Amino acid sequence: MAFRAMFLLLLAIPLIEIALFIVIGQAIGVWPTLLGVILGAIIGSMIIRHQGLKLVGDIRNTMGRGALPGLKLADAMLISIAGMLIAVPGYFTDVVGLLLLLPPLRTAIYGFLKRRMRIIGDVAAAGASPSRPRTIELDDDQFRPR
Repeated sequence: MAFRAMFLLLLAIPLIEIALFIVIGQAIGVWPTLLGVILGAIIGSMIIRHQGLKLVGDIRNTMGRGALPGLKLADAMLISIAGMLIAVPGYFTDVVGLLLLLPPLRTAIYGFLKRRMRIIGDVAAAGASPSRPRTIELDDDQFRPR
Protein backbone atom coordinates (compact mmCIF):
# COMPACT_ATOMS: atom_id res chain seq x y z
CA MET A 1 0.00 0.00 0.00
CA ALA A 2 2.74 2.47 0.95
CA PHE A 3 4.77 1.55 -2.14
CA ARG A 4 1.80 2.23 -4.39
CA ALA A 5 1.15 5.61 -2.73
CA MET A 6 4.83 6.55 -3.07
CA PHE A 7 4.82 5.53 -6.74
CA LEU A 8 1.71 7.62 -7.43
CA LEU A 9 3.20 10.58 -5.59
CA LEU A 10 6.45 10.38 -7.57
CA LEU A 11 4.41 10.22 -10.75
CA ALA A 12 2.03 13.03 -9.80
CA ILE A 13 4.60 15.64 -8.72
CA PRO A 14 6.26 16.11 -12.14
CA LEU A 15 2.85 16.14 -13.83
CA ILE A 16 1.63 18.84 -11.44
CA GLU A 17 4.82 20.85 -12.01
CA ILE A 18 4.47 20.64 -15.80
CA ALA A 19 0.81 21.67 -15.63
CA LEU A 20 1.65 24.63 -13.38
CA PHE A 21 4.47 25.72 -15.71
CA ILE A 22 2.05 25.68 -18.63
CA VAL A 23 -0.76 27.52 -16.81
CA ILE A 24 1.53 30.14 -15.24
CA GLY A 25 3.53 30.52 -18.47
CA GLN A 26 0.35 31.20 -20.44
CA ALA A 27 -0.82 33.70 -17.83
CA ILE A 28 2.36 35.74 -17.36
CA GLY A 29 4.75 34.60 -20.10
CA VAL A 30 7.80 32.35 -20.29
CA TRP A 31 10.48 34.68 -18.90
CA PRO A 32 8.51 35.84 -15.86
CA THR A 33 7.65 32.19 -15.15
CA LEU A 34 11.33 31.19 -15.24
CA LEU A 35 12.28 34.25 -13.19
CA GLY A 36 9.66 33.26 -10.60
CA VAL A 37 11.22 29.82 -10.22
CA ILE A 38 14.71 31.30 -9.82
CA LEU A 39 13.52 33.95 -7.32
CA GLY A 40 11.62 31.29 -5.39
CA ALA A 41 14.78 29.24 -5.04
CA ILE A 42 16.85 32.26 -3.94
CA ILE A 43 14.30 33.53 -1.43
CA GLY A 44 13.65 30.01 -0.14
CA SER A 45 17.34 29.35 0.39
CA MET A 46 17.68 32.62 2.33
CA ILE A 47 14.74 31.68 4.56
CA ILE A 48 16.15 28.20 5.13
CA ARG A 49 19.57 29.58 6.01
CA HIS A 50 18.04 31.98 8.54
CA GLN A 51 15.80 29.34 10.12
CA GLY A 52 18.58 26.73 10.03
CA LEU A 53 21.06 28.97 11.87
CA LYS A 54 18.43 29.85 14.47
CA LEU A 55 17.65 26.15 14.89
CA VAL A 56 21.32 25.25 15.40
CA GLY A 57 21.47 27.85 18.17
CA ASP A 58 18.32 26.44 19.76
CA ILE A 59 19.77 22.90 19.66
CA ARG A 60 22.98 24.10 21.31
CA ASN A 61 21.02 25.89 24.05
CA THR A 62 18.84 22.84 24.68
CA MET A 63 21.84 20.52 24.90
CA GLY A 64 23.63 23.07 27.10
CA ARG A 65 20.78 22.75 29.60
CA GLY A 66 21.26 18.97 29.58
CA ALA A 67 18.03 18.19 27.74
CA LEU A 68 17.60 16.15 24.57
CA PRO A 69 16.63 18.34 21.59
CA GLY A 70 14.21 15.85 20.04
CA LEU A 71 11.70 18.38 18.73
CA LYS A 72 14.47 20.65 17.49
CA LEU A 73 16.06 17.78 15.59
CA ALA A 74 12.69 16.99 14.03
CA ASP A 75 12.44 20.67 13.04
CA ALA A 76 15.88 20.41 11.46
CA MET A 77 14.74 17.37 9.48
CA LEU A 78 11.60 19.08 8.17
CA ILE A 79 13.51 22.27 7.35
CA SER A 80 16.02 20.16 5.40
CA ILE A 81 13.16 18.53 3.48
CA ALA A 82 11.75 22.01 2.83
CA GLY A 83 15.14 23.09 1.50
CA MET A 84 15.30 20.16 -0.89
CA LEU A 85 11.77 20.86 -2.12
CA ILE A 86 12.54 24.53 -2.68
CA ALA A 87 15.77 23.66 -4.52
CA VAL A 88 13.78 21.53 -7.00
CA PRO A 89 12.68 23.80 -9.86
CA GLY A 90 8.92 24.19 -9.87
CA TYR A 91 6.08 26.07 -8.28
CA PHE A 92 4.33 23.17 -6.56
CA THR A 93 7.45 21.96 -4.74
CA ASP A 94 8.29 25.57 -3.82
CA VAL A 95 4.87 26.04 -2.23
CA VAL A 96 5.08 22.74 -0.33
CA GLY A 97 8.62 23.60 0.82
CA LEU A 98 7.58 27.06 1.97
CA LEU A 99 4.60 25.58 3.83
CA LEU A 100 6.97 23.23 5.68
CA LEU A 101 8.86 26.28 6.91
CA LEU A 102 5.78 27.45 8.84
CA PRO A 103 6.09 26.39 12.51
CA PRO A 104 2.31 25.82 12.98
CA LEU A 105 2.27 23.32 10.09
CA ARG A 106 5.32 21.51 11.50
CA THR A 107 3.57 21.35 14.88
CA ALA A 108 0.50 19.84 13.21
CA ILE A 109 2.73 17.26 11.47
CA TYR A 110 4.31 16.36 14.83
CA GLY A 111 0.86 15.95 16.38
CA PHE A 112 -0.22 13.72 13.49
CA LEU A 113 2.91 11.55 13.83
CA LYS A 114 2.70 11.47 17.63
CA ARG A 115 -0.78 9.95 17.49
CA ARG A 116 0.47 7.20 15.18
CA MET A 117 3.84 6.37 16.74
CA ARG A 118 5.00 4.94 20.02
CA ILE A 119 8.53 5.14 21.36
CA ILE A 120 9.75 2.00 23.08
CA GLY A 121 12.58 2.07 25.60
CA ASP A 122 14.82 4.94 26.54
CA VAL A 123 18.31 6.15 25.74
CA ALA A 124 20.00 4.71 28.82
CA ALA A 125 18.58 1.22 28.32
CA ALA A 126 19.44 0.95 24.63
CA GLY A 127 21.96 -1.84 24.27
CA ALA A 128 23.05 -1.88 27.91
CA SER A 129 22.18 -4.67 30.30
CA PRO A 130 22.14 -3.52 33.93
CA SER A 131 22.79 -7.04 35.24
CA ARG A 132 26.14 -7.41 33.45
CA PRO A 133 29.19 -5.21 33.97
CA ARG A 134 30.39 -3.07 31.07
CA THR A 135 34.10 -3.75 31.68
CA ILE A 136 36.01 -7.00 31.72
CA GLU A 137 38.92 -7.18 34.11
CA LEU A 138 41.76 -9.57 33.30
CA ASP A 139 44.80 -10.58 35.30
CA ASP A 140 48.21 -10.52 33.63
CA ASP A 141 48.17 -14.28 33.08
CA GLN A 142 44.77 -14.07 31.33
CA PHE A 143 45.93 -11.53 28.75
CA ARG A 144 48.29 -12.01 25.84
CA PRO A 145 49.12 -9.52 23.04
CA ARG A 146 48.43 -10.45 19.45
